[in-house]
Amino acid sequence: MASHFDNENSLFDFVVREGNGVKGLVDSGLSMVPDRYIQPIQERIHKQNTISHKLQPIDLSKLDGPNHDQVVEDIAAAAETLGFFQVINHGVPVELLESLKDAAHRFFGRSPAEKAVYRNGVSPNPHVKYGTSFVPDKEKALEWKDYISMAYTSDTDALDYWPKDCKEAALEYLKTSSKMVRRLMEILMSKLGETVVDDSRIDALIGLKMVNMNFYPACPNPELTVGVGRHSDMGTLTVLLQDGIGGLYVKVEDLEDDGKNGEYWIEIPPVPGALVINVGDTLQILSNGRYKSAEHRVRTTRSESRVSIPIFTTPKASEIIGPLRGVVEKDGVARYREFVFQDYMNNFFGNAHQGKKSLDFARFHQFAA
Repeated sequence: MASHFDNENSLFDFVVREGNGVKGLVDSGLSMVPDRYIQPIQERIHKQNTISHKLQPIDLSKLDGPNHDQVVEDIAAAAETLGFFQVINHGVPVELLESLKDAAHRFFGRSPAEKAVYRNGVSPNPHVKYGTSFVPDKEKALEWKDYISMAYTSDTDALDYWPKDCKEAALEYLKTSSKMVRRLMEILMSKLGETVVDDSRIDALIGLKMVNMNFYPACPNPELTVGVGRHSDMGTLTVLLQDGIGGLYVKVEDLEDDGKNGEYWIEIPPVPGALVINVGDTLQILSNGRYKSAEHRVRTTRSESRVSIPIFTTPKASEIIGPLRGVVEKDGVARYREFVFQDYMNNFFGNAHQGKKSLDFARFHQFAA
């Protein structure tokens, strides 16, 4: 541990409360991972439990051609099995994706004081938050990650309050990806038997949008840490831009055990120009379990810092969420209860990452396993 941290409390104050983040920790001359960041053995990413697998990206431009039906089937199949897929020809310019990565590195390269003005409680706008890890006060082992979170309310607020290094690129990313997200939602809803998917219904399910920029500093002991712990996303669909380094792992539920403790993780490799799409808890609940909000996590790397930039689309806070009536009638049983989405958010952000435990909030007791 860097010599000027006398104990865990002084380290926690420096990283979390003073807003220096993990990057500040690394820049202070760190040569070993502090104890507070060492994950339990079962939470570390072990290579013997990972599978090298290259998913074939889905070409969304083919939705407008003779292969439309096949592409629709591919999207639905991915949502029903792994819960993750990659898309190309998605309508977001590749030049913009590159500028987003540069913008993220610029922001996190700023001084701690410049970033700390966006800390929760002091940020000039409650929808813009700079922080580190996920819920540091409740985590036994902290995540090796800093982030800036920018919730969208209006173009004016975004341009006025989002950090200057990234606001224009992040806003354009959000706006240019919206058409793709709507189209994916229409496809996935229609495959559930929703014959009429009107705009107002889609708006309600993806009405809140948030752009995050995640920064994973180079780590002296990556085998002891995680960038993000195992979790599923709470929202409807997530759009993710990876950089060229990679490090995203998705849990696979349905492979036969061959001595790997029944737990397998597939790395989603970075594909130039592609975006990663994954199903969130909300879509799993709407589909009564047909679509899978996959458990996933992120590793750290020794050689260089890396960034990832997700867009989280979630229902409006006041929206009532539950399995679609037509799906329940077909299945003969509702596996999840109805709830106000604000309550789900409060539960999600009130606890440390614990795999898919967040879904327990929505389950009926007989389906809690």
